[in-house]
Amino acid sequence: MLDLAIIIVNYNTKALLRVCLRSVFASEGDFTYHVTVVDNASQDGSLDMVRAEFPQARAIAAPKNGGFAYANNLGLRSYGFGQGADLATLPRYALLLNPDTELPPRALAEMLDLMDARPELGASGPKLVLPDGSLDKACRRAFPSPKSFIYRGIGLSKLFPNSPRFAQYNLTYLPEDEETEVDSVVGAFMLVRREAIEQAGLLDESFFMHGEDLDWAFRIKKAGWKVWYYPKVQVLHHKGAASKGNPRVRVAFYQAMRIFVRKHYREQTSPLLYWLIMTGIWLKGGVDIGHAWLRARLSRGGSLA
Repeated sequence: MLDLAIIIVNYNTKALLRVCLRSVFASEGDFTYHVTVVDNASQDGSLDMVRAEFPQARAIAAPKNGGFAYANNLGLRSYGFGQGADLATLPRYALLLNPDTELPPRALAEMLDLMDARPELGASGPKLVLPDGSLDKACRRAFPSPKSFIYRGIGLSKLFPNSPRFAQYNLTYLPEDEETEVDSVVGAFMLVRREAIEQAGLLDESFFMHGEDLDWAFRIKKAGWKVWYYPKVQVLHHKGAASKGNPRVRVAFYQAMRIFVRKHYREQTSPLLYWLIMTGIWLKGGVDIGHAWLRARLSRGGSLA
């Protein structure tokens, strides 16, 4: 029986992917694992590099760039997840791992030990740290409720980062090294139990990029499992390597917010509040996307005239 199936979705991050894979294959511990890299139509030779330098990994060329959820599902299905297979034939755990992460040698072993010791956990994630040493706030989150959308939209979460009420989404009122149950960890390192996957289903491919991990955690918790933030394991995250400076990524972010709200809150939210939230997402998204487009044009030496 395979203990761990690792799925890495790559898009034009060849150099970082190489570093990530080296750290994965340098892992220590008494467990079995296998790595699958799903490439989303990269143009930097990533797939050739994987096949040449890491023949022990499976390399899958996605037939199209269908997004993060789509590519992860290709990887999950390659191990039998979501295919109606007997549970005993599936890997005990699956790990969604970004190519812009670097693992310490004991990270995988310690995360597996946590899951083995806590059978009520459906998913877990470590403390993710950015290159400047700060916390990647996405590694521990509450679900974006209608109230938290409003608090973030009008800036109260930034003004009052230590408030359990206003800072509920990113949980900034909690110490970074406090181990705790959360609503969601992040898809950059998301370790999920096979039983939870089979009960919740695979990732929702209507999310192109962003939001699919929140949605998956939502369904995992709805199936009765807990999600756990485990800061005793720390992983480096070069966040946004494949998407930095791309305005289309911001578009996908706000589209994901709209999909999540529509999918999980529309029926239980008053029509007026629902309309206000969706309008707020559009307005905030429009300003943010406009700024991103302007920065991208200026960085390419474009004229505003």
